[in-house]
Formats: sequence, structure tokens, C-alpha cells
Amino acid sequence: MPVNTLVFNPLSYVGWGALQQLVPVVKKYDAVKILLITDPALESIGLTDRVKIPLEEEGFEVTVYTDVVPEPPLEVGEKLVAYIKQQQIELVIGLGGGSALDLAKLAAVLAVHDGKVADYLNLSGTKQINQKGLPKILIPTTAGTGSEVTNISVLSLESTKDVIAHDYLLADAAIVDPELTVSVPAKVTAATGIDALTHAIEAYVSVNASPTTEGLSLQAIRLISRSIRKAVKDGSDQQARIDMSEGSYMAGLAFFNAGVAGVHALAYPLGGQFHLAHGDSNAVLLPYVMGYIRNSCTKKMADILNALGGNASNLSEEEASIRCVEELKRMVEDVGIPGTLGEFGIPEEALEKLTEDGAKQKRLLARSPQELREEDIRAIYRSAFAGKVAQPR
Repeated sequence: MPVNTLVFNPLSYVGWGALQQLVPVVKKYDAVKILLITDPALESIGLTDRVKIPLEEEGFEVTVYTDVVPEPPLEVGEKLVAYIKQQQIELVIGLGGGSALDLAKLAAVLAVHDGKVADYLNLSGTKQINQKGLPKILIPTTAGTGSEVTNISVLSLESTKDVIAHDYLLADAAIVDPELTVSVPAKVTAATGIDALTHAIEAYVSVNASPTTEGLSLQAIRLISRSIRKAVKDGSDQQARIDMSEGSYMAGLAFFNAGVAGVHALAYPLGGQFHLAHGDSNAVLLPYVMGYIRNSCTKKMADILNALGGNASNLSEEEASIRCVEELKRMVEDVGIPGTLGEFGIPEEALEKLTEDGAKQKRLLARSPQELREEDIRAIYRSAFAGKVAQPR
């Protein structure tokens, strides 16, 4: 029997009002000068003050850095790391969605490393991370990315995406407070919520899944599926926001240990080539990828259907897998996300380049329960363009 290696880091505070733990956590470190990396939109609505003011009242010096954009390109990461190296920062806080958290992680670590960010990329880098870097605290304001509990930072390149991955990128503490997600717009709630659902589903069917990650994945699917429509319709629904944050957190733990696969591999080029938001990229591909690979994991697809709120008890595994794909497609539609690549303005002539770049994501593709060769990837993109789930190979 295989021995499963599991990592559950960092120290986490999860629940409504968890932000109250921030000052006690920061006091654990011998740090005075703090860099708060966040989205400019969060500063404009005053959310950064909920972090900055309590720390300043305790004597900490807080600099707010807002040069953060969705799906951050490599240049944004290079600029941030150059900036933090020039300052005498002692602790980093990331506040926001996945982009802000990813940038905070790489800045804290690469602040003490030589060279450029590009030197440490997974696909093309030549340097290795060998120092832990500055202490870092991550505070998500969306329920979706799971970045607060993973060791990966994602950056957009010219036509695709790449990552920097190392356990030193793990946060020293994560604060997951659903109250911070109340102001998130419906469109972002939908996209990040389906992103979290994708993490849970891909982790559940991953070749690296274990009983532990499977349990986390299924509970995440239950929480997200019962609450995402409510959270999109009424952002002030407290229980829905709690469920979404808890589900996203659990999905993050699951996919950090089991990994994600085909959906994410094919989503990366959509973000790189067309700057499609990561959540939207996952959402539009999720039913088509799962529909294509369902023959490799019909039993698990039946489990997913049950977790989504369906009933597989009177169905064969084959029938349940088909019903599961239908339910995923319906959920994406219900939360207002376009269901085809064409609806996102992606032209048919782009499918070949998307296929070429998707096939390069071997780190992700290796976790798929069904091998996805270039011709399979092409078939999935074509099905997502046409809006018709392709028959499994």
C-alpha cells in the first residue's frame, strides 16, 4: 500500500471574525516594517484599513503596495521583487484574491534571493530557491483560489502561465475570514467559487488523491455547491459566505496535496493568451474536461454527483458520470458564467495555439486519471468552443 505524504501548513485561523487574530499573529515575529500587498480596489473601499490601522496602533510601520493586477504578468512580479529588495521590509502581508496572495508569497521569498523572478520559473528557470525569506501572512478576500495554503505562485507569460513552486512559499499564517468576502461582486464570487469547486473536483479524481484529500474534496464540493448560487444572488448571506470560505479553504488543502490536472492545464493558456480571469477559464472548461475523462473515473464522478446534491443511488456509474457533467454545466450557467469559449470572444482559429500551449503543462497533466495527449487537448478545446461535451476517448 502506498504511503501518502501530506502537508498541512500553515497555521490557520478560519471563521467569521478571524481577522481579529492578525495583531497577535504579527506580534510573534521580530518585525516592525511591514509591507501590505493588496489590490488597489480593496484600498479604494477601505478594506486595507482593517489591516493597516490596528497594526499601526500597535506601533508597526505599514507600507501599502497596490501595484497588483489580475493574472499578474511576470513584469509585475519583477517590479515587486525589485521594490522589496530596496526596502528594509521585515514581514509581508498579502491581502486579496489569488493574485495578491501569489505576489506576496514570491516577494517574501525572493526578497532574499539573487537574480530575477524569471530565474525561478518552473518551466524555464535555472535557479533554485534555498532560503525561506521573510515571514508572510496571507489573508484571502475571495473564496476561491486556496493560495493561502499552497506553495505555488502563478504568473502570466506571453501566451501561457508558469509557476514558482517551493515549500518556502507556504505562508507562516493564514487568516480566512468570510466577513472579508461580503463586498466581493457577484461576478467575482461566481468565478472564484467555481475555481474552488474545480480545485476540489480535480483533487478528488487526481492520481495522487488519498483518503485524506478525498474527504476534504468531497466536503468542499458539498459546501460550495449548496452555497454558491446563494452567495452570487445575495452577497450578504452570512451562512453562504461562511460555506464558500470554508469550502475554498478545504479545497485548497486538498489540491495542494493531491494536485489539479487537465482543467487547470488548459485554463492556463486562456489566461496567458486572452487574459481571461483564472476562475472564468476553469469554469468554462470544467464540464468539457470532466466529460471527456469521465470513463477513467466513473465511480468518483458518481461520488461527486452525490456531493453536488444529486442522487446517484439508482443510476449506473456511467449514467451518474453523465449526470454529474450535466450538473456541472448547469451550475456554471446558474451563476452567470458563459458556457463556451466563443461566448468569451475567443476565435476558433486560436484553438490550435491553445492546444500547443496546453500540452506544455506536463506538471498538471501528469495528475489526470486519463492521459491527455495533444489530440485529446485539441478535442476538449473544440468541444468547449462548440458548447457540446465531446465523447470520452
